[in-house]
Amino acid sequence: MKTAPDRIELMQTFVRIVEAGSLSAAAAQMNATQPTVSRRLQALERSLGLKLLQRSTHAMKLTEDGERCFAGAKELLGNWDAFEADLRGTQEVPEGTLRVVVPHALGQQRLVGPLIDYLKRHERVSVEWLLHDGTPDFIAHGIDCAVHVGVVEDASLVAVKIAEIRRIVVAAPSLMQGRPLPLQPHELQALPWLALQTFYRNEVTLIHHEGGEQRFAIRPRLGTDSLFALRNATLLGLGVSIASTWLVGDDVAQGRLLHLAPQWCAAPLPVWLIYPYSSFYPAKLRRFVEALREGLPTGMGLPPR
Repeated sequence: MKTAPDRIELMQTFVRIVEAGSLSAAAAQMNATQPTVSRRLQALERSLGLKLLQRSTHAMKLTEDGERCFAGAKELLGNWDAFEADLRGTQEVPEGTLRVVVPHALGQQRLVGPLIDYLKRHERVSVEWLLHDGTPDFIAHGIDCAVHVGVVEDASLVAVKIAEIRRIVVAAPSLMQGRPLPLQPHELQALPWLALQTFYRNEVTLIHHEGGEQRFAIRPRLGTDSLFALRNATLLGLGVSIASTWLVGDDVAQGRLLHLAPQWCAAPLPVWLIYPYSSFYPAKLRRFVEALREGLPTGMGLPPR
């Protein structure tokens, strides 16, 4: 007779269902059948006396009890993993699936190198690389960690600083034809501007490399929340912009963009890896933190002049 799954196994199945997004996807990841996964979910709901998931033909959503159960199950399983690792007395090997939310621009370019290095080092780990600007709902979407640029406002999250993004004022040579290159902030104000609405909209603050700052208002010709759109519009000569040096460094070095008021720059933006507090963090997450801290700072500074 086959032994019924214990509650730890039922919790593991429930967590896998939520993180995978469906019973069929969870079954495929667990090398089980969908009916088996469904029976385990039903067994967990019966044992708790709660409805954890609302399911329809095309969607699956956690109930309020399900959200609390998912958070508790993640913590319980984490504690169990820590307990097992302590008993074995061995260093935990990173394994499993890591779900990471990253900003669109960084996630498509600058973070890919550290990600590949991480995956090459840890062959038993797979990564779901999800592009999204903003702080995710870690519990509802089963997210392990996220990369966040700027201020972290949620005090309930662990925030590990992994880099700083330096930002400079740039413009296309076509925009500056017939104009002297600005050296001071007040000379920039009269130029047509482009705004990255995530960080500046109608006002610009620049900091001198020896100290002091100047602030002035702008009336943007174009406002966007996309770094790529901002860079392309700047390259096409629509206006001046404040851009991340990791994105426009090659453009400045090869003359496609001009670095204006080079003694001045915008305040650098901190880059954080954020994740919920827990009493235990799996090796796959700990090693990912290390990989980003090692791989990000290089190349995030000012471009060569």
